[in-house]
Amino acid sequence: MLRVLGRCPADGFTGMQVLDVGCGTGYHLPWFAATAAQVVGVEPHEPLAIRARDRLARHGIDNAAVVEAGAQSLPLPDRSIDLAHARWAYFFGAGCEPGLAELERVLRPGATAFVIDNDATRSTFGGWFVRAWPSYDALAVERFWRRQGWSRERVDIRWAHRTRADLERVVRLEFTPQMSDRILAEHTGTEVDYAVNLWWRRY
Repeated sequence: MLRVLGRCPADGFTGMQVLDVGCGTGYHLPWFAATAAQVVGVEPHEPLAIRARDRLARHGIDNAAVVEAGAQSLPLPDRSIDLAHARWAYFFGAGCEPGLAELERVLRPGATAFVIDNDATRSTFGGWFVRAWPSYDALAVERFWRRQGWSRERVDIRWAHRTRADLERVVRLEFTPQMSDRILAEHTGTEVDYAVNLWWRRY
């Protein structure tokens, strides 16, 4: 997604120290590690961190590591990171100020941070999201990020599944059983249009 938006350097992440906050099973770590000098994935949940380390081992990647920690307490030196990435992890608006303070501490002058999150104001998935969490205030989230000095790029993506069963499995991962039943009863096919916000800030 960073590459599509022109926010990714033309030569990848050559020479960069890259941080992936909330890296989960490490899906994006090989992509960063292909050109970065060093990559650190931070993940607070031990089972996911173990899977991320296994992924690095399977790919034979030796310039990346995974540490168990939260965004609020990054085990990294001051001003040691050139690019930070967080995708659907921790940074959801008000309440994430401790994590933002940690980003500011570990990022070097001129470094850039990216946060990817749902855009609940549009798309089919956005409509599902609002129905599932009616108290979610998308405008308040936007005001929060603007106050923190971040900019936004709106991005349109799609879920495209090979089979209906694949779509159903993903929907049931995202929503409660009751909400999933309603969604699947209304939605036909194997694809879903999905809007996201890419928030970014240069430090």
